[in-house]
Amino acid sequence: MPSSVWKGMISFGLVSIPIRLFAAARSKRTYLHQIHKVCNTRLKQPLFCPTCNRIVERSEVIKGYEYETGQYVLLDGDEIKKITPPSGKIMEIITFLDQADVDPIYFDSSFVALPEEHAEKPYRLLLRALEDTKKMGVAKVTMHQREQTVFIRSRKNGLTLHTMYYQNEIAAVEGYGKDYDVKLKPEEIKLADQLVESLSGAFAPEAYKDEFQARLNELIEAKLKGKAVAISPKTTKAPVIDMMEALKKSLATPGAKPHKAIPVHGERHRRKAG
Repeated sequence: MPSSVWKGMISFGLVSIPIRLFAAARSKRTYLHQIHKVCNTRLKQPLFCPTCNRIVERSEVIKGYEYETGQYVLLDGDEIKKITPPSGKIMEIITFLDQADVDPIYFDSSFVALPEEHAEKPYRLLLRALEDTKKMGVAKVTMHQREQTVFIRSRKNGLTLHTMYYQNEIAAVEGYGKDYDVKLKPEEIKLADQLVESLSGAFAPEAYKDEFQARLNELIEAKLKGKAVAISPKTTKAPVIDMMEALKKSLATPGAKPHKAIPVHGERHRRKAG
C-alpha cells in the first residue's frame, strides 16, 4: 500500500472518524531525462550553495520568503508547526451541499480516505448518510503548508476527497459563455441532438488511453531491441462542407466515430465563399 499523505480526523457534529488520506490518482507517464550528448551521462540538479561552493545536505535546508531581491525571511520547521491551524489534524465538516450544485471545474487533486482501526462504524455512518442524501461534505484541511477546502463525497462504497480550486484560481477568459448572435434552424438542432445520441455510450475509462505515451514506449522498446522505428501516418484534412450536410452524413455513417469530425462553416461564411 502507498504511504498516506495525511493522518487525522473527519468530524461532523459530535462524530469523529480517525482516517488516513491516500492519493487517489497519479499521472502515469514515461519520463525522459536530460542527457549530456557528449558522454551520455544523465544531467542532475543538486542542492548547490554558490556562496559555500558545495553541495548541501537536506538537513541544512530551511524555508525562506524572498521579500526583496536576495533578502529572505527565514522560517524553520518548528515555527511553521506553531502556526498550523487545527485543520492540520481535524477535518471538520462545515456544511453539506447537493452533489449536483458543484461544478467539477472546482475539483483539484483527489484522495481516498480509509478509516483507522476500530473507526469503521463512524466511517460507514458518514458514507451511508452521504449516499442517502446525495450530498457532499465541505471541510478544511491543512497539508503541504496550505489550508485547503475539500469536498468529501461517497464513491464506490468509500469516501473520496477532492481539494477545491478557489474562485480566484478559476480562469476568467474573455468571451467565454458569450451569447453568440447566431440562429440555429430547428432541423439543425434536431440532427445535432440525434448525432449526439448516436455517438453516446456508457463510460468505460479503460477505453481511453494516452496514444503518445503508448507510441513513446514502443519507440523506446524498438530502440532497445535495435528495430526500425515505425512513423505515425500523416493525417489529411477533411473537406469543408455545409453544416447540414455534415450532420446528415455523420448520422448516415454506420458506427460513426466522434474523432473523425468534419470541419464546417456556418451559412454566413458559406455564402461569402460562394
